[in-house]
Amino acid sequence: MEATSAPRAWKVLLAFAIIYFVWGSTFLAIRIGVREVPPFLLAGIRFLIAGGVLFAWMRAKGTVSPTAREWFSATLLAVLIFVLDYGLLFWAERRVPSGIAAVMMATIPVFMTLSEILFLKTQRLTMRLGAALLVGIGGVLVLVSRSISFGDAPIDTVGGIALIVAAIAWSVGSALTRKLPLPSSKAMSSGAQMLAGGVLLTLTSTALGEFHGFRLQAVSFKAWLALAYLIVAGSIVAFTAYVWLIHHESPTKVGTYAYVNPVVAVLLGYFLGGEGLSLRTIVGTMLVLVSVVVITTTPKKQGSTLPQVGESAEAVNS
Repeated sequence: MEATSAPRAWKVLLAFAIIYFVWGSTFLAIRIGVREVPPFLLAGIRFLIAGGVLFAWMRAKGTVSPTAREWFSATLLAVLIFVLDYGLLFWAERRVPSGIAAVMMATIPVFMTLSEILFLKTQRLTMRLGAALLVGIGGVLVLVSRSISFGDAPIDTVGGIALIVAAIAWSVGSALTRKLPLPSSKAMSSGAQMLAGGVLLTLTSTALGEFHGFRLQAVSFKAWLALAYLIVAGSIVAFTAYVWLIHHESPTKVGTYAYVNPVVAVLLGYFLGGEGLSLRTIVGTMLVLVSVVVITTTPKKQGSTLPQVGESAEAVNS
């Protein structure tokens, strides 16, 4: 879809500000929400409502519903992106500070590139890429290793593993996005995936027994406000801004949110969430971000079909 005229500069700046700061702030909102609401249930509520609203909105605009094959694809992606990626992210944020969770999720391009080199053969292992991968893996080790001393404790091991699995699940989902039959409308495709993800997350919550002992009336206004923020700002407003930007700016420029979001999350966690900003956090964050910048600015091998940062899985991450 080509833009008929260049958009006003203030609209472009506003859209970038939204995907930078809103998506970056959702990690703190998740942290606030999961303190009182079971993680898979919180994620399920978020995406049931956000996906339902987006799906209904697109249907009201006349967009056709997904076919049976497209629903199957959306459900498969929902398992990877919503149950494994988001579900584990929400779960891990009960154990890991929100800023660190954002940094760990920023390793997604590292795992995507590894899969391209080792399994899909759509990328060559160059000195530049090899060094970037080692730097990114080093950043993760700095955050999780108990043998590296920075004067403070590493992050929770189980929470760190959950975040790595979540990042890998997103990477696999991103690769499959280009290969599975999905609705041609990006918004309808995302609505279907979010809706399927919300259903699956709620079923997962039930299977894990999260409803046992949970009382809605015991949830504070602050936690409900965090959930509302995730639904409205994180999933609807920011996604709309993202889709608009993709039609007016290059995916490379839009993909810069992957570098900014972790920094925003770390700073908000420190200033608003009472999270520590230790030397370990700073060094690990810088190593991961340097790795991501190098990897995402490295030209793709001719014929590569994997999505770039900013294109993956409808970009509703966080």
